[in-house]
Amino acid sequence: MATNTVIATTDNCRYCLMCRHVCPVGHVTRLETLTPHGWGLTIASVRRGLLRWDEATVTALYQCADCGTCRAHCVTDQPLPEAIAEARAEVVAAGLAPAAALAVAERLAAYGNPYVEQVPQPPLGEGAVALFVGDEVAYRCPGLLDAALKLLAALDIRPALVGRGRNNGYLASSLGFPDLARSLAQATLAELAAVGAHQLLVLSPADYYAFHRLHQERLALTRPRHLEVTEVVNLLARALEMGDVAFRRAEIDAPYAYLDPTHTVRVDGRWDAPRQLLTAVLPGPPRELFWRRERTHPTGSTALQFTQPDLAATLNTARLEDAQRTGVRLLVTEAAGDLAVLTPLAPRFGLELRSLYELLADHLAGSL
Repeated sequence: MATNTVIATTDNCRYCLMCRHVCPVGHVTRLETLTPHGWGLTIASVRRGLLRWDEATVTALYQCADCGTCRAHCVTDQPLPEAIAEARAEVVAAGLAPAAALAVAERLAAYGNPYVEQVPQPPLGEGAVALFVGDEVAYRCPGLLDAALKLLAALDIRPALVGRGRNNGYLASSLGFPDLARSLAQATLAELAAVGAHQLLVLSPADYYAFHRLHQERLALTRPRHLEVTEVVNLLARALEMGDVAFRRAEIDAPYAYLDPTHTVRVDGRWDAPRQLLTAVLPGPPRELFWRRERTHPTGSTALQFTQPDLAATLNTARLEDAQRTGVRLLVTEAAGDLAVLTPLAPRFGLELRSLYELLADHLAGSL
């Protein structure tokens, strides 16, 4: 998307309230400035010379979660999240980026991730199928990778591992550093070419969104024509339906719910597969949270955890409060980012959080 064209879409959003009711930041802050039309109005007003980028307007600009909920609920598919990312890029270019955003960009440039001072590991293995590991799995939930590989091995799939410790490019893009985002994405695409992969498996909707849409829409990268991107949960659900994999029932009688991961709204129709897998292991159907499926709210696992930690913490609390109101005691999800930010807080709400991949791997039929 051309920068001017994308940012100009804020003219269409600034007085439109059609997605306001689903904005997670608007819900938890109750501030009109921090809603989709509020961000649209701010950006459009700066473009008209009615406002300028200063501490107050830049702070507001960086309080959007970039979760995609507004666009997912827009009947005309206005790319407001992309416009906000482009506006942030202009703020960065003007030397007005928040210090926290610059600090994250420096770590991404140096190490490929914002978590540890370690550069990405080289690809492991080769073949037609590759699995993107990423930074959240590598450094925040490494057990999740072991579980996913065990599940794939049960399907006789032993993928090459790429992006081991490298961000998928979303974080840099979201913060307004498209060149850095492009560099991170290109490094993983180069690894895919090197291992000879024709199918890229991903472990979360966040990674699927990055490789399936963000790289093309925001970064003007062309995904290799032969490369198919597949979520592992969809692969496993199909295998379950075909009888190629089976699971033992878990001895858990606590009421439970599936927590749709951050960025779920950016992947159409992906919500049935994880629920099918979950009900193959746990007794009875899961209860449903209010913020679920096509209206899923994010946790604080987006860039907000670095630039607006208090707001990120509020989003985390809101997700757990939703589960608490539903009366469940067990939450299951597969995204490493969400698991990392919610697991330490869950006991405070009388909840236990479990990784879907680890739960499934522990109950593979025929395994100990």
